[in-house]
Parts: sequence; C-alpha cells; structure tokens
Amino acid sequence: MKRKRALFLFFLDTIFVNISYILALYIRFEGDILGKQFGEYFLRYKEHFMYITLIKLVVFLYFKLYKPVWKYASIEELMNIVVASIVSNAAVLSYMFIRQNMLPRSIYILAALLDMVLIGGIRFSFRAFTTVGAGLQKNGKQKSVMIVGGGDAGAMVIREYKNHIQLNSRPVVIIDDSLEKQGQMINGVPVVGTRVDIPSIAEKYKIDEIIIAMPSASKKEIKNIVEIAKTTKCKLKIVPGMFELIDGKVSIKNIRDVSIEDLLGREEVKVDLREISTYLTNKVVLVTGGGGSIGTELCRQVASFNPRKLIILDIYENNAYDIQNELLRKYKYLNLKTVIGSIRDKDRMLELMKEERPDVVFHAAAHKHVPLMEDSPKEAIKNNVFGTLNLAQAADKYGVDKFVMISTDKAVNPTNIMGASKRICEMIIQSMNNSSKTDFVAVRFGNVLGSNGSVIPLFKKQIAEGGPVTVTHEEVIRYFMTIPEAVQLVIQAGAMASGGEIFILDMGEPVKILDLAKDLIRLSGYEPDVDIPIEITGLRPGEKLFEELLLDEEGITATKHDKIFIGKPVFTDHKLLLKSLDEANRIIKNGTDEEIKEYIRTIVPNYVDNEEVNNKLLNNCETS
Repeated sequence: MKRKRALFLFFLDTIFVNISYILALYIRFEGDILGKQFGEYFLRYKEHFMYITLIKLVVFLYFKLYKPVWKYASIEELMNIVVASIVSNAAVLSYMFIRQNMLPRSIYILAALLDMVLIGGIRFSFRAFTTVGAGLQKNGKQKSVMIVGGGDAGAMVIREYKNHIQLNSRPVVIIDDSLEKQGQMINGVPVVGTRVDIPSIAEKYKIDEIIIAMPSASKKEIKNIVEIAKTTKCKLKIVPGMFELIDGKVSIKNIRDVSIEDLLGREEVKVDLREISTYLTNKVVLVTGGGGSIGTELCRQVASFNPRKLIILDIYENNAYDIQNELLRKYKYLNLKTVIGSIRDKDRMLELMKEERPDVVFHAAAHKHVPLMEDSPKEAIKNNVFGTLNLAQAADKYGVDKFVMISTDKAVNPTNIMGASKRICEMIIQSMNNSSKTDFVAVRFGNVLGSNGSVIPLFKKQIAEGGPVTVTHEEVIRYFMTIPEAVQLVIQAGAMASGGEIFILDMGEPVKILDLAKDLIRLSGYEPDVDIPIEITGLRPGEKLFEELLLDEEGITATKHDKIFIGKPVFTDHKLLLKSLDEANRIIKNGTDEEIKEYIRTIVPNYVDNEEVNNKLLNNCETS
C-alpha cells in the first residue's frame, strides 16, 4: 500500500512540475500564449522538459517527499516541501545556465511558488480527506478536552489529538496564566482563562478530560494545578516533565494519568554524581533484600554507576530472579551475582563476605509490615535485629568500607515491635562504628509510594474492585516519598557518610491518609463516598497516628544536601547491647511473645503502647 501511494505521488509530481513551468510562462507573459516571446520560451522549455523533470524529481527524492505518512503531515513536512521546491528550481536554473538556454529569471521563482502549491497541496489533501473521513465514520460523542498550558507542549498535544482522530477526543479550550495569550487561538483552539478558571470553564464547556501540558513547570506548580483540577469531575492527565521526555517532543503515548506523586509537589532530587561515583564505580557492592521494593531500586541505580561487581542477596528467589533478568537486559556488561540466602544465617553471611569482599553494603533486608510483626514479634527480632547483627559483624570482620542500613521513621518513639526492632538495628550500627574500620550508618525515612504492601497499591486494588477503600483512622498522617527519590538520597547519604550517623531524609509535608484515599479515588475518575465508599476500620495493632523522624535527644544537623540531615549518635555501648541481645535471644527460644515485647522495652525505653501515644496525640490536636 505504501509503495503504491509513493508511486502515485511520483506520477502526480511528474505532471505537476511541468504544469508549474507552463503556468509560470503563462503568468509571466500575461496569458499571451500566441505571442512571439511565449512561443520562443515555450519551445526552449519543451526542448529540455525531460531533464527539468528528472532534476526536480531527483531533488524531491533526496528530500524524501515520498516517505512521510501524509495524513499526519505537519509544519515540518510543509517546510520540507518549500525547501525542496526552492532547491529543485535552483538546480534547474543551474542546468539551463550551463546549457545556455536560460528562461526569464522570474519563471524559476514562479515555478518554485507553483511547486509549493501543487506538490504541497496534493500531499496535505491526504490529511484533509483522512480527517474528514475519520470524523464522518466516528460514532458516539467525542470527549471534550481542556489543555492546561498554552506553550509548545500544549500546541503539540492539540496537534497530536487532531492527528489521531481514532482517539475520539477533541481539544476544546486552553488554559494559560499568561494574560497576553487570553483570547488567542493556538492550533485552532481558544485560550479562555487562567488556572483559577478551570472549574468554571470545565463546567461551561462540559469538559470530560483535562490534560496538563507543562513539562517544564515545577512540581509545586503542577501540584497547585492538580489541586484545582481535581475539584472537577474530569479525568486528569499530564504530559511528563522534561526529564522524562528523552527528545523533548510530546506524543499521545507520553501523556499519562495524573498520579499521587504529582500531588506531593516534590521537586526532583539533585545528587552529586561525582561524589557518588567515587564510592560506587569499580567497587563491589552488596544489596541485601535486593528483590524488595527498595532493594530493586537500589540495584538499578547502583548498576548505572558501573560497579566492578553487584551482588543481590535475597531469601525470596522469584523477586531476585526478576531483578536479575531486568538488570542483565539493561546492562549487558554488568558483572552481576545473585545469591539466595537469609541474613539470619550467620555462617552464610560470613561465607558471603569472605568470598566476595564487598566494598559497600546496602542493607535493605527486613520484615516491615507492622500488624504482621505484632502477631509474630519473635520473627521481627530474629530477622531485623539478629539478621542486621550477623551482617554487620561479617562486614566488620572482612573490611567493608561503607555499611548503609535502611531504617524507618517507625524507629522513632516506636509503638510497635517492628519499629522497636529497627531502632535496635540503628543502635547496633551506631555502637559498632566506634570500634570498626567500617563506616556504619543508617538512613531513616518514611513511607515510599508504591512499595510492596504499602497503602497505594492496596487502595488501587480496592478501587478496582469497586470499594470500599479502607482507612484505619480519620487523623492518620504519614510522610511519603517516591521509591527512586528515597533511593537516590540513600545513595547520596552513603557518599557523605563518615561513620555513626543516622541520616534523616527530608520527607516534605506529611499527608493525611484519608485525603490520600479521596485523591486516589478522584484520580481514578470516581467520586469519593458516591461512586466508591470510604470505610474507617480503626487503628491496627501497633499503629501510630503520626510518625516522627527524630528522637528528642538526637538533635539535627544540616548537611550540604538540602534534603539530608544528620541525627547525632545517642547510643554507643556495644558491649551492653550485646549482653541485652543475648537475653533477648534466650527469651525468643524459651519465652512467650508478650515476654519478648516486654524485654524489648528495656532495650528501647521509648517503646510504648500505641494507644497511650495516640490518645496523647489526639488530645494535643483537640487543644491546639
């Protein structure tokens, strides 16, 4: 089909390039076809018309006028035709000059203009007929689309929609904050207001879909627009930021649904690539829990820094297998080793450290689900605490340079065994640092969006099932960041580490989980408590209303990175800790779940009952 279309255009061009010269002569001599001058120059043209035709067609081939899909023709294709017409007629002029058979100079100019009309006209008629034909064939109501952003991206989005009639969507209005653009038309679509007018204009024009086409806008600005747009009942979509667009060009496939990440309003993390490269490039790096949410992203980002060897350690072979295959596809020359094993197995950890001699360890392996660990507190201590101790001691014995442990905001004034276990892990790290050549550090942050078992995937599943969306309490508040953002900061903190620090990541503003649920329902195209009900289920065992990132006694020190802070060490007695852990191990073997919880409170004095903390927090809220 494409070949037939190209041959058809080639045939038409053969006719049109000759018509353009005949018409040019006709115009030049004011229609006097019987005049002597017209006859003389026409005979001169007739003598060379085959060469003229050949020259012009060769130039058209060079400019690839038979390649584009003309039903999607745009200004770029039009400019190509203009340049091809000028160059081809300049080539004909050169040929006639060499043959000493020149036509009047105006003929070449007129012929070039006529080529543009005839050659371009037939091609753009394909687009016109396709558009009209597709419009006639379409059944049903077209979606009305509002474009937010009257810049280059907005104009390209409009053009893309007009080129893809099969999407059954029609750009109706443009929103732009520039007062100069108000009342103007962009690709045939009017600019009718600013962002504050979005709700009223959406209602007036019966808008079905809003597309935010501002790829260079800040995250804060995007968040503000999304907050306004989500008050409408329109489906929200967005053109990705410039960092996500490889070539800076927008196409329909680039446009995605607005996500919860867009509502966070967080700017992209800037890292010191040179500093990171120094401690990762050409080094042996071990990632424990490498198949988990944080672990897999750590592996991806570490792989991009060309380590001498990357080792993935995980007890669950399916996840480890998946990230192994992904990395080998993306990094063909990566020296990768996948190890199946448990951090609980001390001998296995010593063997691994002895064989591989890693320079850097990122320790992300842990049990993290609060309610599950409340029911299995011994497992939380065995895996999180003793697993970390095994790994840290092996790292110390075999000379690891940097040991970076992933901690959590739940370790601060913990109200559950999971948080208390991670606080003990921090104590292990801080106390070992004093007597070890290894730089032991921990990085503490809150929830990550989209991690396994986190609230976002749960909400999405509940929405897909028609609800209800379950929220434990109206006042529950959490800090959030994206997985790539958290991992970038973890890697940056590792570069800054000198040993003993607890790095605390700036999590931005906390988010109320109830608002998060409502936002996610709206972003899915539904109305909260109308289409999808929200059910308050009550706080789960060990759950705290508000999480904290810092112990009162830790203080905080700024670093050269505006999103990373340091809490000062508050525990350094390693011998005392080991003695306490020996007793904990005895209770795990011989005691009950309640006994291990009570004993952990003696190691972590600020580990208290969640009901006591939550009641205090609620009272503070009511009095403030």
